Amino acid sequence: MPALLLPDTAAPFAPRSSPTVVLNTKVDPWLTATLKRVNRIKRSLNSVPQHMKCLTDTLSQPSAIWNLCTLMVPKAPTSQLDKHDNALVEAFTRFELLHVQAYVVHVDLVLSHEVAFKLTKDTISDLCEYHKEVYLIDQRDSTWPWTEKETQVKKLHDQFVQAANKFVYRTNANALEGLEDDGAGELLEGRSEDVKNQVLGLFYPLLPPPPRIVDVVRPATQMLPSSPANWWNPAPVPSNAQPPPVESWKILSSTIEDSPPVSSSQAFPTNWGPLGGLEMPNVTCSPGPQYSQAPATMSMSIPQLPLPSMVAQQCGSGFGGGFGWDRYQDYATTM
Repeated sequence: MPALLLPDTAAPFAPRSSPTVVLNTKVDPWLTATLKRVNRIKRSLNSVPQHMKCLTDTLSQPSAIWNLCTLMVPKAPTSQLDKHDNALVEAFTRFELLHVQAYVVHVDLVLSHEVAFKLTKDTISDLCEYHKEVYLIDQRDSTWPWTEKETQVKKLHDQFVQAANKFVYRTNANALEGLEDDGAGELLEGRSEDVKNQVLGLFYPLLPPPPRIVDVVRPATQMLPSSPANWWNPAPVPSNAQPPPVESWKILSSTIEDSPPVSSSQAFPTNWGPLGGLEMPNVTCSPGPQYSQAPATMSMSIPQLPLPSMVAQQCGSGFGGGFGWDRYQDYATTM
């Protein structure tokens, strides 16, 4: 609904007074018929001011109390009620009816085309008593205890008292069709269910505080020593510190066994097979110089073999002739 400027009589804790009525330049026929039906004294309703005065006087009577809705609430907290096997008996003994009544504070048939109701003092008192003596006790019993629980309960009740005094129900102006004798009336067209939902919405549950998350404080890792002067010096190694264990397969022998000496007279295998039709001459090479002493760093004997340059010098030019390289043309023709 659009914003509606309510009179001072709709303010919280304000006493009841005559409602403010704003009518259009042309009165709706349904309003004229309603005023003629409820007024015992016949009044002339031929102009807008006559309609306004008649409607204001009717709604200002002390008996002009409207029944907005009816609530069925428990008579006492759940812990104090007796249980019965018969559901009908239990309903009569455990529940009671709470009538929500109000009076008209404003009628606007020009801008918003709506009517506003404010709760009576008796209704506000009954709602506040039920909220404190029954509802909050059930809420307190159904929640676990915490430090500020009683403070929260008192805060909830104070908020409810303020909300009940501020409560104003606004609906379409056609609700005035439910007007009865002496200004009283009831809401039609299912509006009572709307009022019931709004009134029950004023009852807020008692919510315990959320569980606190405990932070695990871990000591900060110290990257540098406390004294920055010698942070680069390595830590001293104690004298009685034992060396780390070494696996047996990683230990190398300190002595190398001497391998048997290799003589120059031993035959070396060759990959060349016998050459057919060729006579291999006997080549005799004088042994090269002998090493008088083995290297100091090696304990095993090194084979005494001549260098290739020494063999070439000792064999001379006859080495090539002994193999018959000068007859290569004869070999080419036979092939």
